[in-house]
Amino acid sequence: MHSGGTAGAAGTPREEIQEILSSDCFQICKTVRHGFPYLPTALAFDPVQKILAIGTRTGAIRILGRPGVDCYCQHESGAAVLQLQFLINEGALVSASADDTLHLWNLRQKRPAILHSLKFNRERITYCHLPFQSKWLYVGTERGNTHIVNIESFILSGYVIMWNKAIELSTKTHPGPVVHLSDSPRDEGKLLIGYENGTVVLWDLKSKRADLRVYYDEAIHSVDWHHEGKQFMCSHSDGSLTLWNLKSPSRPFQITIPHGKIQRDGKKPESCKPILKVEYKTCKSSEPFIIFSGGLSYDKVCRRPSLTIMHGKAITVLEMDHPIVEFLTLCETPYPNEFQEPYAVVVLLEKDLIVVDLTQSNFPIFENPYPMDIHESPVTCTEYFADCPPDLIPVLYSVGAKHKKQGYSNKEWPISGGAWNLGTQTYPEIIITGHADGSIKFWDASAITLQMLYKLKTSKVFEKQKLGEGKPTAEIVEEDPFAIQMMHWCPESRIFCVAGVSAYVVVYRFSRHEVNTEIVSLEVRLQYEVEDIITPEPEIIPPFPDASSQLPSLKSLSGSTNTVACEGMMKDSIPCLSVKTRPVRMPPGYQAELVIQLVWVDGEPPQQITSLAVNSAYGLVAFGNCNGLAVVDFMQKTVLLSMGTIDLYGSSDPYQRQPRSPRKNKQFTAGLTELTDSPVSLELERCKSPTSDHVNGHCTSPTSQTCSSGKRLSSADVTKSNRRGPGRPPFRKAQSAACMEISLPVTTEENRENTFSRSRSSSVSSIDKESKEAITALYFMETFARKNDSTVSPCLWVGTGLGMVLIISLNLPATEELRQTEPVMVSPSGTVLTLKGAVLTFSCLDCMGALIHPPYEVWRDPNSIEDNEKMRKRKLVMHSPSSSQDMGDYQFAVICSEKQAKVFSLPSQTCLYVHNITETSFLLRADVVTLCNSICLACFCANGHIMTMSLPSLRPMLDVNYLPVTDMRIARTFCFTNEGQALYLSSPTEIQRLTYSQEMCDNLQDMLGDLFTPVETPEAQNRGFLKGLFGGSGQTFDREELCKLGECANSHLSIQPLPGSGGIEGMKGAAGGVIGDLARARLALDERGQRLGELDEKTAGMMTSAEAFSKHAHELMLKYKDKKWYQF
Repeated sequence: MHSGGTAGAAGTPREEIQEILSSDCFQICKTVRHGFPYLPTALAFDPVQKILAIGTRTGAIRILGRPGVDCYCQHESGAAVLQLQFLINEGALVSASADDTLHLWNLRQKRPAILHSLKFNRERITYCHLPFQSKWLYVGTERGNTHIVNIESFILSGYVIMWNKAIELSTKTHPGPVVHLSDSPRDEGKLLIGYENGTVVLWDLKSKRADLRVYYDEAIHSVDWHHEGKQFMCSHSDGSLTLWNLKSPSRPFQITIPHGKIQRDGKKPESCKPILKVEYKTCKSSEPFIIFSGGLSYDKVCRRPSLTIMHGKAITVLEMDHPIVEFLTLCETPYPNEFQEPYAVVVLLEKDLIVVDLTQSNFPIFENPYPMDIHESPVTCTEYFADCPPDLIPVLYSVGAKHKKQGYSNKEWPISGGAWNLGTQTYPEIIITGHADGSIKFWDASAITLQMLYKLKTSKVFEKQKLGEGKPTAEIVEEDPFAIQMMHWCPESRIFCVAGVSAYVVVYRFSRHEVNTEIVSLEVRLQYEVEDIITPEPEIIPPFPDASSQLPSLKSLSGSTNTVACEGMMKDSIPCLSVKTRPVRMPPGYQAELVIQLVWVDGEPPQQITSLAVNSAYGLVAFGNCNGLAVVDFMQKTVLLSMGTIDLYGSSDPYQRQPRSPRKNKQFTAGLTELTDSPVSLELERCKSPTSDHVNGHCTSPTSQTCSSGKRLSSADVTKSNRRGPGRPPFRKAQSAACMEISLPVTTEENRENTFSRSRSSSVSSIDKESKEAITALYFMETFARKNDSTVSPCLWVGTGLGMVLIISLNLPATEELRQTEPVMVSPSGTVLTLKGAVLTFSCLDCMGALIHPPYEVWRDPNSIEDNEKMRKRKLVMHSPSSSQDMGDYQFAVICSEKQAKVFSLPSQTCLYVHNITETSFLLRADVVTLCNSICLACFCANGHIMTMSLPSLRPMLDVNYLPVTDMRIARTFCFTNEGQALYLSSPTEIQRLTYSQEMCDNLQDMLGDLFTPVETPEAQNRGFLKGLFGGSGQTFDREELCKLGECANSHLSIQPLPGSGGIEGMKGAAGGVIGDLARARLALDERGQRLGELDEKTAGMMTSAEAFSKHAHELMLKYKDKKWYQF
């Protein structure tokens, strides 16, 4: 819904601007996912293609090769991935899921697709094994049975190894689930089956009987062969390793408990924790490697998860930072019957991926080229900059490289498969992530890759809070007091500004030189001077123990601690954190220019910052919260303005508000008092730390665990928490003036069933009852401050949570020389514009509809010793509108709130266009971005819609229900950038990038890496001899004996062929490989399998009927067996 107007007032356009963007320019698709796979469960490696696959609990698969080769695919069911198996050097992958389905993935296309699926209906899959160069996949189940699947047709063979046939008839107990399957290295016709209870069976596939059975009284976790096929090793639940010889299966050839303490009386060493996996790898020129996870002694309680490497007599224990999920040893040969020659171990941890170099005695790790540490500290906010100045990336990399860790292996990263090139997209992109520990990371995101450039630790400007001092604390958040809420970066001037959760702002300048200097700090009082709506006073103040030593606190979602102060202990004019007072060494990179802290006022904690803007040309930084606005001159280090929101209006205030009345106990006054007419459960107002937030201002702390209102709370008053926070949350997301509420239950990181609900409260929906008005958006610009202005001047645009827009005039000194000494005059202009909902973003267009960039200062090194005085002079770039009188001296002001967008003509302030974006929901993010040499307004709505509108006419061009906001992480981190790109945090560990540009969607195939590249399979050294001697009939046996489809036991299974996405390309790509027959035989096999399934079901029904008939006949026989003929 939009309307146009062409009023004839001065400064109003007389004719409509020709817009070049149309709906054909837009299409949405995901491009690439970066970061560590969230909740990993499985690992696989192709030793010939040299690519790695990781499966997760959410049903995702990440496939990694050389840097740039990083592919994400997802099972539609979302079931956890149990196991992954590559078809080595065939460009295919088999996944086994927790819903007992096998999937065959085609990797010969850039976006892998499922070619076939096979679901087990009556048995649960526990283990899979696919021998090298075999077409038969062995599948073990929870019942102890082993099935065989033909990989080419993905149809079940009729051959089943039942558990009761595999174990001895005299054995009365069930052996448990199948935990291991592998064929003998010396004979492909022999299959080793490991059962959980300690039984191992070597099954002869041809004769259909067990060649040998071994029994051990401890549960088995894993098994691995010696390459000669004469011995195998098992790991057990008591921390022991047993080595078995095929010639003497009655007892283990060797038993060791590697980490068990040897008893003095010669008894067996004490048992240890289970060894969850063991790998037994041989070397030609040295002792074999025995590598295992777990198995540590029980008495070492605090010991971290470990990987143990036994090589000869040397035992090395590698301690890990996180629990081990899985590990794989990388070997030189894919053939199981050759010396394995291990060279590395890939260790998949719960939150990291590391690769250990086995070729060096100290076992160093390889430097990981993938961005696996995005989540090193939880991400609290993100910013994305596309098409930024090209010199930034090398400059940031050069200062960041100096802080890199040392001691990595000097070998090349071993996961080097696939192929990738830069493609046609060449503009530089930078992603910035803010974290809970106060760190900031700059990433090179060019050409759909991600590489860490530089890390800035903002906490270094503050003193460390010493625990246990017993002194009263002024902190307003106990956990993660340095968490980053907001970031504002000017790439051209390299000025960087952050707002932290403890109500502070730090301004940084970039320098290539180290400097020792004191950190300058300012303190700002922002107090709200309007009477709060009084809520009933709690009758009981709970008793606090030891109130004299430390003030008790309740942590609120706004991050404030509401302190009941004892007499004489009221906090006033003190900041939340202490800035370092001594000179600080600042390395090259971003160096703190100024720290600004909000202070406690009359016992009330400072409210968190809800908006932030900086301008290098003006030398000003502005920030606001629910109390008001502050403007600071960071060149002269002075506070220019510190004013309550209402005072900014002057006589223009559209709302009637009472003056503040005196209060008896100021220390008990609300820091965040809001009205509420009905009690709201505290549970609704909770959020988890640090990955969820209430969108409309309820939870503004990225780390808070519980929430309370800003007033003091008694135990009887806890459930009366306020419904609506006072300001928009810190992550550039809007509060809703209509009190749209998004509530999430308290969850652990593992609970992925986050709910997302919205509720409307009529009692708080009328904005005339609002007691506080947060500053939600700020924007510096050269524009017309008043209706009768004839020239543009420096201005600060201010947007509030009630949809009000104010323009602040900035009167800067006339010359550059005076700028350092003369004060900057800041005053409200009296201009007030209105929108529905909290204001999100501003932008300014010239009279031709082109985007006007705010003025900036060209970067110069503040610490350079080589520059002379002339070079040190500031160079400003002012983007003034066209001076041509023919076009008229006017601008377009684009303003977007959470409900609607408006375009005003300046200086007339006529509303030319309005578009009501949403009635039932609200926007979380809105940005004016460039695309195809034009501009548009991009919006992300809480209901999951992504929308774009043309400028200045606000014509809707894209509206796609694309991304359900199932987690507040998405709402908090979603951001748009130029060239049709956007990103959000899809999980606590991963960044998902997407595009809304049709052009980029079309070019995406060229930008993605190839997972499969043609590689010659290495020749076997002694394959022919062994095959002829031991397994000469293996292949013949496979084809003739196993593939008896008529005997297919489909009463247990059903076959579900699924067409792959882009399946035709997959078929072509797979021709000649192991999947080569698939395209030709697929339909016939599917039909045949379906007929066989129907036939099998009928047969099963007949068997059931026959069994019932036999049972009844037997009962009848028993009943009448002893009766004489005359008794009938």
